Amino acid sequence: MNLMRRLPFLHPFYTPYPKVFPWAACLQEDFMENIIWQCLLYLSLLMALAWPLGKYMGKVMDGEPFWLQSPLAPCERTLYRLMGVDPAEQMNWKRHLACVLAFSGISLAALVALLMTQHILPLNPQNVSGASWHLALNTAISFVTNTNWQSYAGENAMSYLSQMAGLAVQNFVSAAAGIAVLFALIRGLRPSGGASPGNLGNFWADATRAVLYMPGNRSPLTAM
Repeated sequence: MNLMRRLPFLHPFYTPYPKVFPWAACLQEDFMENIIWQCLLYLSLLMALAWPLGKYMGKVMDGEPFWLQSPLAPCERTLYRLMGVDPAEQMNWKRHLACVLAFSGISLAALVALLMTQHILPLNPQNVSGASWHLALNTAISFVTNTNWQSYAGENAMSYLSQMAGLAVQNFVSAAAGIAVLFALIRGLRPSGGASPGNLGNFWADATRAVLYMPGNRSPLTAM
């Protein structure tokens, strides 16, 4: 079945006149049809997994028991003790927002400082110089907001320590902060279990659970 001829909206991406449009020489019908099938397969898998993964995420963020909690529960409780957090304590929107801003602000300042002083820190065998303030600020904002936009040349600009303790860590915790905010929004729109709309959960508990139990967050513990 030739999907290219059956889907008119794809016609601009294919042309039999490569002299007029040189870039279209590689976009043959078989190639585009293969892409379409890949997209359809991806969307099918996404729709099939949406319900079970959604239920799993809901149990994780609500603190309900699930299969992965048993081996990682001691680690979760240890993190709460180290942070001095009561996971059962509820937060209203003002306190939740303050926690998000404090977490992001501290992460931003720490990452900027790490990147600017990497030349005097260990794990720098290539003697990479410290990042300029504008490169450090741009990179830190990018990773703290989970954008991960890079304007530098990999290991030529970042030491091993900066990549491991700075950028890689933000890949985990910045995504966890975003997940915590998302679930606070969900709880605010649809309170469950008789909870007040002012109780949006606990930011620190939600972020911790997102790091430990969310496979899509690329958690180091679930990756192992």
